[in-house]
Amino acid sequence: MKMRYFEEKRGRVEIIPMIDVMLFLLVFFIIVTLQMIPDTGLSLLLPGSASADHLPHPEFTINVGKDGTIMVKGQTMTPEALTALLAGDGNPAKTTVTIAADQDTPFQAFVHVIDACRKAGVTDIGVAARPEG
Repeated sequence: MKMRYFEEKRGRVEIIPMIDVMLFLLVFFIIVTLQMIPDTGLSLLLPGSASADHLPHPEFTINVGKDGTIMVKGQTMTPEALTALLAGDGNPAKTTVTIAADQDTPFQAFVHVIDACRKAGVTDIGVAARPEG
C-alpha cells in the first residue's frame, strides 16, 4: 500500500487577482496622465523671446492677467494667498513655478508675483514666453 502525504492537484489560473492588478494599473496610469496635462489657466498673449527654451512641466503655473489678477489652478488669489499656497507645498526650495503673464500686464503686477514666490522660499522660477522667429 502506497501512502501519499500530499494530494495531487491540478494548477488553476486565478483570473480575479489578474483583474485586480489590471484595474490598479489602469487607475495608476490615468492619475499619472492627468498630472501631465498642463494647467491651461487664462488665455494670454505671451510676450515673445528669441531665446525661449522649453522648461520641464512645473508644479505650479501662475497666470497674471492684463488687470494684474493672479490665477493658480483656476482660483484667483492675492499675493499673500499665493505665498501661503507655495509655502504650504512641503519643501518650497524644490518647488518649480512658471509665471505666465500677458504681454500687456503691468510690470509691477509681475514683480508682486515674484515677490510672493520669493517670500514663500521658492527659488526655481521660470517665465513663460512664446518663441519668436
